Amino acid sequence: MRVLFDTNVVLDVLLARQSFVNAASELFGLVEHAQFPGLLCATTITTVDYLLMQAMPRPNAHQALRKLLELFEIAPVNRAVLEEALKSKITDFEDAVLDQAGRLAGAEVIVTRNQKDFRHSSLRILGPDEFLSSFRK
Repeated sequence: MRVLFDTNVVLDVLLARQSFVNAASELFGLVEHAQFPGLLCATTITTVDYLLMQAMPRPNAHQALRKLLELFEIAPVNRAVLEEALKSKITDFEDAVLDQAGRLAGAEVIVTRNQKDFRHSSLRILGPDEFLSSFRK
């Protein structure tokens, strides 16, 4: 099962967002221990870079990005992804791009804290805790 992580889950780990960091960190640990392949959308990397540069020195931000690139596969964003995202019933374009990039990269699930934003996705959409519960079964 290939799992695409939404940007908010990645930021939960990197910025240690108190209410969300435990579940997100556990998910990263499962990817690190090869329990399933984890994917990030290419746009997630650029967004994370921008936000980390606001929160920490450049060397620390780039070190965090290198770790992400070691841990996760990257779902590319190309013309096909963008064109399909424009046709999507997902109203937020950034979410539609993430959804289409994941679909074209073979993801079966998107893990996000904004499940309602992906209600028109053809992929299975789960919150971090929900994914962990179903994974443990």
